[in-house]
Amino acid sequence: MNFGDFDSKAEQAIPSEIHMISGCHDSQTSADVSNVGNFKLPNPQGKSGGACTAALLTTLYECHRNGTLGTISWVDVLRSMRVNLLNKGFDQVPQLTSSRMIDVNKPFKLVNESGYGTKRAVLIGINYVGQQGQLSGCHNDVKNMKEYLMNVHGFEERNMTILMDDGMHMNPTRANIMQAYRDLARYSAPGDTVFIHYSGHGGRVRDTSGDEDDGYDETLIPVDFQRSGQITDDELFRDLVKPMPKGVLMTSLMDCCHSGTVLDLPYRFTADGDVMQRMPNFDFDNLLGAAVACCCFMELLGCLFEMFD
Repeated sequence: MNFGDFDSKAEQAIPSEIHMISGCHDSQTSADVSNVGNFKLPNPQGKSGGACTAALLTTLYECHRNGTLGTISWVDVLRSMRVNLLNKGFDQVPQLTSSRMIDVNKPFKLVNESGYGTKRAVLIGINYVGQQGQLSGCHNDVKNMKEYLMNVHGFEERNMTILMDDGMHMNPTRANIMQAYRDLARYSAPGDTVFIHYSGHGGRVRDTSGDEDDGYDETLIPVDFQRSGQITDDELFRDLVKPMPKGVLMTSLMDCCHSGTVLDLPYRFTADGDVMQRMPNFDFDNLLGAAVACCCFMELLGCLFEMFD
């Protein structure tokens, strides 16, 4: 497939502009946590957390203080994160994936340049309270990210959905997480700014759709994963990425293991690289087919409900 065909298929498969920053490649386990050994959570991260979130916020706050937030490039943001992580003794390599080919030497942007629209956010922090493999930093990650978005970028609390297993917020169950993502895609409109933050466990499961080169789907692990299962990248693409409207700018920070391509975006840049690259063998046909099948299924359900109303 030539570059022009690749880019056209990317726009067809993903209408909106989406940028995702992750703490590590798919094959990496987040280095911000220790191995806790015996526990039931897959791909343990340990009892601390948030190195990726802290590294990004450290970089962005520094830029905000010195007046360079509007001019710092994508490459400099990721490399600054890399330095912050190395200074803390972590060897994970931050990665940027995108729905569009972008010049990573141009300014980092989090807010839609349209000048209008609503700023929306879904922030998820899961400490897995009371479970083996419990974390301790993920709630703080969400609180710190919320404060940054409100104080620096003007997000309003009424347009933020927060899920944490702290007994005070919506519980981050599988059903609640997926509903929050579906609602975000449903209510967002051209000109809107969307920010998604996830801090918790991430994992991998065997790929059953044939769209993964390594044979594994990347996953988010909800608080009730033992009963309800993990959330795969295919589901995130179907319910969040694909239906997000054209004209929306969405930024995502995934602070978890195996998070490099958890949104199934077709372009990738790593902090130890020089340019953004098209993902080799990216399976547009499979993703488009899955999305179309999902839409047809939902339309069929709607028709059935109307019949019995």
